[in-house]
Amino acid sequence: MRKKLLIALAIFVLAGAALAFWLTRPDEARLPVEAVMGKNPEITQPRRQRVPTVAIAEPVGWNGGQPIAAQGLAVNAFASGLDHPRWLYRLENGDVLVAETNSPPREGGGITGWVMRLLMGRAGAGTPSANRITLLRDADGDGVAEQRSALVEGLNSPFGMAVVGDWLYVGNTDALVRYPFRMGQTRITAAPEKIVDLPGGENHWTRNIIASPDGNRIYVAVGSASNIAEKGLELETNRAVILEVTPESRDVRIFASGLRNPVGMAWNPDSNALWTVVNERDMLGSDLPPDYLTQVDFGGFYGWPYNYWGGYEDRRVEPRRPDLLEYTRRPDYALGAHTASLGLVFADGISLGERFASGAFIGQHGSWNRVPPSGYKVVFVPFAANGFPVPDAKPVDVLTGFLTDDGKARGRPVGVSGDRTGALLVADDVGNVIWRVSGNGAAQLPQR
Repeated sequence: MRKKLLIALAIFVLAGAALAFWLTRPDEARLPVEAVMGKNPEITQPRRQRVPTVAIAEPVGWNGGQPIAAQGLAVNAFASGLDHPRWLYRLENGDVLVAETNSPPREGGGITGWVMRLLMGRAGAGTPSANRITLLRDADGDGVAEQRSALVEGLNSPFGMAVVGDWLYVGNTDALVRYPFRMGQTRITAAPEKIVDLPGGENHWTRNIIASPDGNRIYVAVGSASNIAEKGLELETNRAVILEVTPESRDVRIFASGLRNPVGMAWNPDSNALWTVVNERDMLGSDLPPDYLTQVDFGGFYGWPYNYWGGYEDRRVEPRRPDLLEYTRRPDYALGAHTASLGLVFADGISLGERFASGAFIGQHGSWNRVPPSGYKVVFVPFAANGFPVPDAKPVDVLTGFLTDDGKARGRPVGVSGDRTGALLVADDVGNVIWRVSGNGAAQLPQR
């Protein structure tokens, strides 16, 4: 009898182990990431996961190396030794502001919260934030910032920056604030003025901002608090949206919604329309759904949480809302599944040659839940004369080499911007470097 019990127990343990392996085994991509890119990406059947695929690239740094620029381009370190540089903003005088920042402490409880803190810490997201905006100055135009100063300190996970008139606006994780600022200033000691509160905490902490061309409004990108609103829609108030803020009246309204995690924003120089890059939902497999680049129209609804890619219902979401499908706008251009596309800047003012003359540069931070990994590069999306991506074009690699052959992360690109010479700057928050990509068209300007 005892022998039979031991055999039954062993079978039970083995069955449990097999079930645990089946439930937690990583989902492997069945398509190349390029198949889920472009105007008409391949949208396969979802593979729902009870436990997310976890494939975080271990950060190892550059150890004297550097990324690989596309043929005909060169790369050098514009500034190094920074503390988690994530976002960039170029001032009119050529100075470059960099947000040295990280997520606020994760407060999620229970096993799920503990696991997420552990995993994100491995990806570099668990280190304390520098909570600082640093000013970099390349006064002689040689492509290296020889002056550095802490412009503003004591912030709360700052991200987006914008100068309007005599004000520097900053997107903290929980508020839009501003400081008095004059061009050429290298240190701000004044107290911040709060413009509006923003939903803080939870997931997706970055608050990128961009000013309207006339400077009268500030647009704020706010990501969702969850994957698919599984914590309740009440928690998603003013989230998964781009907000429009009028600073002088403190009025706030939703400009566009259904954007799971919009981050980079830029004005299209050909159409003057607002564009953004968006990170899509998880746990539908390594091939779904694509992150995307899209024009953002006032009042537009882009699907989250009920559907994705303009018409594919996510049946995990309760209550279901199939009635919203007909009102959902399809994004303009897919950027691949789980690429974590964050940075966005149009080519206007950036001189990297004819190949990169019309379109958008995008910093792809890289996947943490796809096998094999996706992203970990800077790409260029060519645009046509109509102000939209070329229909049959795929993204063109601009800066690669962020992953080692065995899948470890030398760096992870985030924010992108142009410098005063026409080169492209790339914030690398794992390598702690601002990389500068230049070409034959990137000319040095006279000294100031």
